[in-house]
Amino acid sequence: MAQMLERFVSPGKGNGLRATVGIRRGQLLYSAEPLACCVSNRLTKDVCHRCFSRRETLMRCSQCKTARYCNTTCQKQAWSAHKRECKCLQSLIPRIPTDSVRLAARLIFALLSQSTGSSEELYTLEEHESHLSLMSEKRKQGLSQLASMLELYLQQEAPGLAQEVTSALPPSCQEPLSLIAKVTCNCFTICDGELQEIGVGLYPSLSLLNHECRPNCVMVFEGTNLQLRAVQDIKPKEELTISYIETLSLTEDRQRQLEEQYLFTCRCQRCNSKDTDGLMLSGEETTWRLLKDALPKLEEHKAEFNWEALLKSCSHLLSTVGVDVPDENLYKLRMTDMALDACVHLGRWEEALGYGEKTLPVYR
Repeated sequence: MAQMLERFVSPGKGNGLRATVGIRRGQLLYSAEPLACCVSNRLTKDVCHRCFSRRETLMRCSQCKTARYCNTTCQKQAWSAHKRECKCLQSLIPRIPTDSVRLAARLIFALLSQSTGSSEELYTLEEHESHLSLMSEKRKQGLSQLASMLELYLQQEAPGLAQEVTSALPPSCQEPLSLIAKVTCNCFTICDGELQEIGVGLYPSLSLLNHECRPNCVMVFEGTNLQLRAVQDIKPKEELTISYIETLSLTEDRQRQLEEQYLFTCRCQRCNSKDTDGLMLSGEETTWRLLKDALPKLEEHKAEFNWEALLKSCSHLLSTVGVDVPDENLYKLRMTDMALDACVHLGRWEEALGYGEKTLPVYR
């Protein structure tokens, strides 16, 4: 699969990936396991820390009380990656560090356990950008706090760890602040089959992919295995792109998020033309604004997995305010999607189908 793509210098973007042959939409271009990964803190009790499967009941690590597994097989397979982390977690019970701190620590442990680098790696960790020079002082301060937390977290493995890090890690990864910055700028959100976030991971070669608001590729996950698939036909020498953010949003909102999170201004064709903004804001503003203003509360219900409350609120708003708003409106579409998610989680399949059918013409 690696023969289908190659690294190149993308004009105005720096490093990138492009196709070496013609590619059909739907085709698998690349698959990779993470160099390091971890389950999101808010899902530590619901997702296996080895295979990233959701389970109603999971076995808990008797030592750190944090890691959970499907069964003894998953637990045994995870031990080589978990044993050093386990000591660190024990030292902070009942606190758990942030996802980025845990991921950075797992990255250090993974690098220390590697005998040799992967010969197929297109992009090494040493080459990854930290972008510290482009960050605001406020963001640097936030990362500095995470770096201090990382040092505290790793104390359980000291003093021998410091010497190991110096001898085994690339120079730019030995400084905690630089490492945390690289992790936060280059990690990928790992999603389940319903595109719900379940963890974060580092996939070095795929960090070469640049952003487009109308990308020609998409990433999907099977457990922690990341698969890059084409969603458009791609010509030889054409750059491969993904979207770093949710594409179902207005140009102004997309650009703001990209500037704040990834430190660049998007100049893609979709941003320059703003071709879908008018459609996404169709209808009377005084009416659709009621839907927009309700979304933060609905997001809270979703984050808390309160599916009954989410469905009740969405159903009420869509059947009252929503009837006077076109289906193409961004905020009505988001609310319809939330109702669909809630129905799926509640096993109300007929209702889920109804909401799904309403969204299809709009997406098309």
